This record gives sequence, structure tokens and C-alpha cells, in this order.
Amino acid sequence: MSADTWWKNGIVYQIYPRSFQDSDGDGIGDLDGIRARLDYLASLGIDAVWISPIYPSPMADFGYDISDFYDIDPHFGTLDGFDALVGDAHSRGLRVILDFVPNHTSDQHPWFVQSRSARSDPRRDWYLWRDPAPDGGPPNNWLSNFGGPAWTLDPTTGQYYCHSFLKEQPDLNWRNPEVRAAMYEVLRFWLRRGVDGFRVDVLSQIIKDAQFRDNPPNPDFTPGQDPFHRWLMLYNTDLPEVQQIVVEMRRVVDAFSDTHSSRVLIGELYLPLSRLVAYYGLNARGVLEGVQLPFNFQLIATEWQAARIDRLVRDYEAALPAGAQPNWVLGNHDKSRIASRVGPRMARLAAMLLLTLRGTPTLYYGDEIGMTDVPIPVDEVQDPFEKNKPGMGLGRDPQRTPMPWSAASNAGFTTGAPWLRLADDWRTLNVEAQSHDAGSMLALYRRLIALRRAQPALKRGNYEALDAGDEVLAYARNGEGQRLVVLLNFGATSRPLSKALVTRQSIVLASTDAARAGFIKGPLVLAPYEGVVIST
Repeated sequence: MSADTWWKNGIVYQIYPRSFQDSDGDGIGDLDGIRARLDYLASLGIDAVWISPIYPSPMADFGYDISDFYDIDPHFGTLDGFDALVGDAHSRGLRVILDFVPNHTSDQHPWFVQSRSARSDPRRDWYLWRDPAPDGGPPNNWLSNFGGPAWTLDPTTGQYYCHSFLKEQPDLNWRNPEVRAAMYEVLRFWLRRGVDGFRVDVLSQIIKDAQFRDNPPNPDFTPGQDPFHRWLMLYNTDLPEVQQIVVEMRRVVDAFSDTHSSRVLIGELYLPLSRLVAYYGLNARGVLEGVQLPFNFQLIATEWQAARIDRLVRDYEAALPAGAQPNWVLGNHDKSRIASRVGPRMARLAAMLLLTLRGTPTLYYGDEIGMTDVPIPVDEVQDPFEKNKPGMGLGRDPQRTPMPWSAASNAGFTTGAPWLRLADDWRTLNVEAQSHDAGSMLALYRRLIALRRAQPALKRGNYEALDAGDEVLAYARNGEGQRLVVLLNFGATSRPLSKALVTRQSIVLASTDAARAGFIKGPLVLAPYEGVVIST
């Protein structure tokens, strides 16, 4: 088997650690909680666990403001506990992927404390410092993702520092070779502890324009939109120089790969397809030297219609460089949950889509039981995004709520008070209840994952777009002598299918009924919002 097999054929499962399982009663999930649930994760059939940041942090942005890249925050545990988690995961055949946050640190990180101490400090150039504009204001018009200018004045030294997110998250200067060397050593530290790869946060933003030029106006901006979109991010994201850094990161990670197992880099990239695929790093020799999996978030933003998704998949497949591994995502800790975006019936269809498309799928914790966004009252809001931009619906707390494990107190998540409120339906929508229900979302995910693992055509086969008429998304997966046809009815009415499309109607799996399998006599009719996998 190839050393890349695990991430090419496998399934990644994202854990937001604050909300997965609390082991000590403080209401916040932790590493020991994850360890306690490894058997559940293994039973799902996933291959890798991606854990959102667990490093020491003041928690201004819940772990994405890191004050020490070489330790574990006490909220989550200890380095020894982390090592035990990696060992236990590996013993169950599970890989461990960590978040790597290269764009910024916490303002309490020793590097920044030293950098801001004086203009002459040796680490001054480790961050982005600029003199005020002639009027005393920010050096340019760049905006923070979390609201307001991307610049904060430091009164001690009389200069502004750049922060793409909160003012507590100053941006590192990746044009400085010392910064690069220091951050690559962070990667090595965790790789030596057995980590199998990294999801790289906001990868496209780590290099900024050397001249710090103003961004141009966005011609499509309209009043009422998030002011962040007033300008086109021409000079502070997706600059050509990022690609060399990606190549360097890949070399660091590849040094820890061997003939048995490679390490993987997954890039967070909210970019159009034409730019996304550049991060595979296809060089002049035809070699891919970038991140192995530039995250494809297109299903999160695409209108949930068969024709739109069909066009998206075709365009993505056509845009991929030779040898590139596709990947698909339905949601994450920053975006509304799929069951809230499309509804519970469509969410079952989405599960089938995610797990039968060609490429590496990533699941977000709780989606396998149909978790939905949880409304958070104003006085309980935790997310700084919502606090800085109130009333715009940008808060991420609703999709970060605790995992409901059972009907026990606090859904089995904690013996204390959960850091975010639970969904109102946690007593019935939980892992334990769905484990005993053959028609549950969890049962569907288990069947889909088992089918994917058992069928070479789904793991390694090619993608063939088919035409099944309006409202039905159809495609075939062909490989190793197998041909499976996937039919997904996005419509609210039943859809009869042509015999020309499916010559032999043997249903392998249906999204609606575990018992709807086997040879079908007569015309095949899809129920509303039903998906089927057919062996032909």
C-alpha cells in the first residue's frame, strides 16, 4: 500500500475540543475526554481525527490566539496527556491531525511582548509594524476579519501593528527568515511527538504586500453588507509569495514521512476553484509540492440544488491538477451546520453526497447525528466575531455547542455547567439514542462509511457525471472492475428513473430506509429527498 493511502482513502473527523467531551467537570471539553471517546470514533470507521487548537492561549479567540506553540493549554490537559491520546489513537488505527496557526500569535506570546518593547528590539521585525498615516490613522485601509481596521496603535513605540483578526492576534511577518525557521521548528516539535499532519489555518493570508498598499474598492459591495467586504483583499491575501512558503512547509512535513506512512498538510483556503487548486503546488516538472489537501469548502456556499452541485463537481474535477487528491467538506467550526442549512431530510442526502464523491471527506463532529445550530441568547454569546459585529448573524457559537452523548445529565458531555448551552432536543437527539435506531442519521453514516471502506470504486474509483433530468444529481464511481451509480433526488416529489440510466437495479444502500436494498423489479422511483447507491 502507498504511504499516502490513509489520507487519500480515509475519512477525517474534526473535533472542536471545547465541545466534544469534558472529563473533569469544568464544562469544557478536553484531551482526556477525547481519549474516552476514541472507541466511538473508531466504531464510526473514520481514519483520522483533526483537533482544533489546544495550545496555551488567553482564549480571546478560543485557542486561535496562541501564547505558546510548544505546550497544551491547562483547559485541555498536559503534554503527557496529549502523548497518551496520540498513543491510544494510533493503537486503534486512528491518525491525529493538529491545527497549525501560522498567521498570528497571541499578543501575550513572548515573541510579541519582546517585539513591542522597543523599535530596536531584535524581534521587532517578527511582526508587521508601520508608522501612522499622515493623518495619524492606520497605515492603510486593510480591515480585520473581526471588524474595524487591521491595525492597532501601540502607544509605547508610536507605531501600528497589523492583525487580520482580533487586536489580540498580531500577524507574524513571514517575510522574515527567522520567523519561518521558528515556525517550521514548531511543526517538527509536534511531528516528533507522533502527529500525522496539520490543518493550516488561514494559509492564504500569511504573506502581505511588501509595500502595504491600500486594497481597491469592491465594485459589488452594497450597503448593509458586512463592511469587511468594502475592499477587495488584493494586497493581504493569496499573494504569489505564499506558494514558496507552502513548498517549504511541505518539505518540513515530508521529512517525517516514510515508505509506510506520509504526513499530510490540509490548507484552510476560502478561495474560488481557480485559485484553490494552485495550492496543490504543481511545479514545472509536473510534481505536486504544495499542501496535499487544499480544503474545498464549495459545498458550504453552493446553492443546494442538483444542477448547481452537478456543475460544481464537474468544474472542480476539471480544475484539479494531474494526480491531485480532491476533498469535500459540508461544515466546520466557522460555518452553520449542514442540517440547519438544508434541513434534516436533505442532510441525509448531503451525507450520501459527501461519502460517495471522489476524494477525501471531512466530517464535523455531531453532523453524524444531525446536530443543528443552537440559538445563543445575547447574554450568553462567547464568540468575539459576534461581539464585534452584533446583529449580523456572524457568530459561530451556534455550531460549536456540546456534543450530546446520551439522555443523562447535561447530555453526558459534562458533570458541570457546559460552556455553551445544549440544544433543546438533546434528550432525544444524542449518540446513545441513535445507536439503537436503525433509521437514525448515525445509522446512515455508519452504513455509508462501511460501504465506502468496502467498495474500491468509492475509495479509489474515478468520477463520471451522469444526466438523470431535473432535480436528480447522478454520477458513477468506476474502479477495479466495479461500477456504482449514485442517484440523489433533491426534489420534493418522487422521481421515476429511466432504465437507460440504470440497466440493473440492485440497490446497495438508500438514504431513507436501511431495508430498501436488493434487486428492484420494475421502474426505479426515488422518493422525495431520497438517495440510493446502485450496483450496475
